[in-house]
Amino acid sequence: MNIATASASLQRASGPSEFQWVDVRSATEFASGHIPGTVNIPMEQIEARLEDLRPEIPIVLVCQAGKRARMVAGLLEPCRKDVKVLEGGTAAWKAAGLPLVVSTNTRWSLERQVRLVAGLLILTALLLAETVHRYWLGLAGFVGLGLTFAGLTDLCLMAALLVRLPWNRTRRPDGSQTCTV
Repeated sequence: MNIATASASLQRASGPSEFQWVDVRSATEFASGHIPGTVNIPMEQIEARLEDLRPEIPIVLVCQAGKRARMVAGLLEPCRKDVKVLEGGTAAWKAAGLPLVVSTNTRWSLERQVRLVAGLLILTALLLAETVHRYWLGLAGFVGLGLTFAGLTDLCLMAALLVRLPWNRTRRPDGSQTCTV
């Protein structure tokens, strides 16, 4: 589904929409800017939340650029034939000058922050192991162990630390910090 068709569909909707709009990004990404009227069902939850999708209304899947939405469409294909993907995602929506609902100023999802920090730690460890001492490989192993633990348990200690940083906190309208996202 292209932006013009999608925008027209939302503008025509007075009452129940002709489509159910589902944003498959993480909650943090959703909060940083989503299309009005969309519901957030993160990609990793979609199979467990099929009951949240109304069977009588076609679905439009949305993500940042369209890649994750296409992946989710593939997951839904065996049980739903009425799934469309918003081409270009929220990035194209925003570029077209259409409104986004923003509830936090976070630009990067927590998952992306974890990937960046983990990657930087591993690269630093490899560089230090090559130039200073090979014992720095232990840091790379520790990060790998942490990522493995996070994958197995769905508990990420690095994310628990990153969520406490100032840019991951929501703000009151007066600018004071309230809580973490």
